[in-house]
Amino acid sequence: MRGMWWPVAAGLSVTGLRAQGTPPIRGFAADRASAEHKVEQRLVAILNRDSTRRWFRLMTAEAHPAGSARNKLLADSVAARFRTWGWDEVRLHRYDVLLPWPTKVSVRMTKPRPYEATLTEACYPQDKGACVGRELTYYGMSASGDVTAEVVYANSGNPADYDLLAEHGIDVRGKIAIVRYSNPYSYRGFKALTAEQRGVKALLIYSDPQEDGYRKGLTFPDGPWGPESHIQRGAISYDFIIPGDPLTPGWASVDGAPRISVDSSPAVPHVIAVPLSARDAEPLLRALKGPVAPATWQGALPFTYRLGAGATVRVQVQMDGRTRPIWVVDARIRGSEEPGKSVVLGNHRDAWVFGAVDPASGTATQMELARALGALVREGHRPRRSIVMGNWDAEEWHLTGSTEWGEQFAKELTNGAVAYLNVDGSTSGPNFAVSAVATLNPLVLETARDVTDPATGTSLLAAWSSPNRAGRRGIAVDTATLVTNTLGSGSDYTVFLNHLGVPIVDLAFGGPYGVYHSQYDNAYWMEHFGDPGYRYMTTMADVWGRMALRLANADVLPYDIPLVAARVGAFIDQLSALPGVRDHLDMAPARAAHAAWRAAADTLDARARTTAAAAPSSAQAAALNEAMRVIEAAWLLDGGIPGRPWFKHALYAPKFTYAAMELPGVREGVDAGDWARAARELARLTERIDAVARATRTAADRAR
Repeated sequence: MRGMWWPVAAGLSVTGLRAQGTPPIRGFAADRASAEHKVEQRLVAILNRDSTRRWFRLMTAEAHPAGSARNKLLADSVAARFRTWGWDEVRLHRYDVLLPWPTKVSVRMTKPRPYEATLTEACYPQDKGACVGRELTYYGMSASGDVTAEVVYANSGNPADYDLLAEHGIDVRGKIAIVRYSNPYSYRGFKALTAEQRGVKALLIYSDPQEDGYRKGLTFPDGPWGPESHIQRGAISYDFIIPGDPLTPGWASVDGAPRISVDSSPAVPHVIAVPLSARDAEPLLRALKGPVAPATWQGALPFTYRLGAGATVRVQVQMDGRTRPIWVVDARIRGSEEPGKSVVLGNHRDAWVFGAVDPASGTATQMELARALGALVREGHRPRRSIVMGNWDAEEWHLTGSTEWGEQFAKELTNGAVAYLNVDGSTSGPNFAVSAVATLNPLVLETARDVTDPATGTSLLAAWSSPNRAGRRGIAVDTATLVTNTLGSGSDYTVFLNHLGVPIVDLAFGGPYGVYHSQYDNAYWMEHFGDPGYRYMTTMADVWGRMALRLANADVLPYDIPLVAARVGAFIDQLSALPGVRDHLDMAPARAAHAAWRAAADTLDARARTTAAAAPSSAQAAALNEAMRVIEAAWLLDGGIPGRPWFKHALYAPKFTYAAMELPGVREGVDAGDWARAARELARLTERIDAVARATRTAADRAR
């Protein structure tokens, strides 16, 4: 891997690294690395699976959606425990945000026969405590309305699907569309926007067993996949345009903040939408006539899927339109030398029901890590930089809590944040997965090298890169490719990366998981399928804690700028290869700017290595670190990307599907065939590359 200080990808076996004595850590002088390892060993000794279990059981004891009394009680509990564990500052922030709840939701077929969807999930004797009864099942931010219309089947509800319906002479305007979640995957909010743009009056989204049910394997309560009655709840907000409270776009929803109207918010959908189980969807789909759906549209239900019409359905949704309070907890361990510089760790607390994987596994990990870090401080191991923990609320509703907090404390974060380390659902299986800004790839790989995988007893890095890992089919994996450096959205890192220009890491252990956002995502599921024994939940605390401590204690911040330059070079190559680009865009200025930046990055890397190895003075290290820290923020575009000004990062933005998009300003122009726009955005990108190069040269000068 280009820029690595420890040759993980340079011909050494992963397991051999752990046998060579105390391994070096990027950014630490040798004696400091040894001391850091000892602190981390003490961290691991404090972490306890039984303790993790207690926090997990607390979080999953009852349903706790955003805005509920239970979720506020949990916020108070988190804050109280942080205080008990000795964190220096613990604060509870209230944000009043648009959070409408339903007063009525129903889906009734009137033709060819009467049928009413239950909108409930089946209960099982093995798991009696997790039956939520007949509470209203709904989508966050659905429009209110009462529509009776013919139903059409639109596959996954993506634009190409509606185009195919049009080719078959099916006009969807004024109709009700029923679509699948994942064929191919797209975020439910994108399905809602597409339906709205096509004139659909109501949208029904169901979970087909093809994607997450019996076609995959054993279903709950006998296996990890979703039973036919499972319902994937969620929000349909247009947070790919702007996340956070829809009424305070770009500023925090604190007391006295100005608010725009609901009708003027670009994040608020104007289509009625309801989630369905496969069990509830089956009678509707069976009733459809018309052309046979394409083979790729056929699901796992036992009949031939057709496009429609033939069925008439009435959909009623009434939302109360209310603003409700949400609660964010933040806590700080003050740094001993640089208290104004911080490593931020975040996880959200709110869940659609019990949220065992999403997010309670991550919250339990966060609680156990907070307990251990507090104990380290009491033992005298205070980090040199501050560590901040954010326990977010209303993530499930357009990433609200983290966004409001990030907007409220934007100045502090801009002036002092070293990195943001995100854990959403920490555990649904044993397979480690990481997305990150390439700046932090060495931090991720070196940490995985030093953590033990609980199932294999090898290093986590060895398990992660193993040819025997599920789906690898015996094929060896280069460790340089393990970390994903393309970043979309859908979790709380969004405000830090896309709006504030803070480098991020997003961590998870994954596995077969078919009960997402359903009542079956509960303690029974976790203890039988996801993480029996709480091994990986606790291992995540080890991973997360080591990363935080290394960033907080490093002599020189462990950033890999040459690797970022290599990744951006690949992004430029990919852009150049798109149809029409060579005919319409002059890539030469961007390539020249990139070449100059890459040379500066190599110079900085060499000098920073020398500086770190020499155990620099506090003043020298602080000057170099600050110059390196601001490089990421140099990617931010004044005014953001066209049409989505909140998203400011020149390298990353989500597609409307949540999938990753690199060089988004230029790419959206290319995809639209708007070559004038693409040229303008390419010039802005080139300006940002030049700005990053200047910041890199400044940092290299500080490292002399």
